[in-house]
Amino acid sequence: MSDAVEVLQPKTRREKMNVGLTDGDRKELAQGLSEILANTYQLLIKTHVYHWNVVGPLFHTIHTLTEEQYNELFEATDIIAERIRALGHHAPLGKGKEQTVTLNASGRSALEMVEDLISDHEEAVRKMREVGTAADDKGDLVTADMLTARLTFHEKALWMLRATIAD
Repeated sequence: MSDAVEVLQPKTRREKMNVGLTDGDRKELAQGLSEILANTYQLLIKTHVYHWNVVGPLFHTIHTLTEEQYNELFEATDIIAERIRALGHHAPLGKGKEQTVTLNASGRSALEMVEDLISDHEEAVRKMREVGTAADDKGDLVTADMLTARLTFHEKALWMLRATIAD
């Protein structure tokens, strides 16, 4: 049985890559993408928890909107993780960084939930712009393009969330 366990253990090996990006650039971008991946998971979980717990006159609208968003966020985790792997690194790369998600939906109004999601989407947009700009500066067109698509989703999510709670 121990042979089977050993075979299944991931092994890191030094891969030589010649894709037009330096090892240091690939590592830096993979670390940035790892942060984005962790933040995406946090937002996915929070969105799903709010989806389950929203109440009030906006219930159906927010319940439907958050379902669309958490499904999109779940798909995004795979896309981001696969890009980290394509850069020659394991996902997630953020070892030693504590990640926590506050799942306190109890007692929060629908308005408070949406405002909290808006804050998290804005944070995601800022980080993606930072990493996307770095990727573009380093000539990593694939990462920059992927993050452009992710930014498009988050900015649309922000618009929809804001429109839902507008006066």
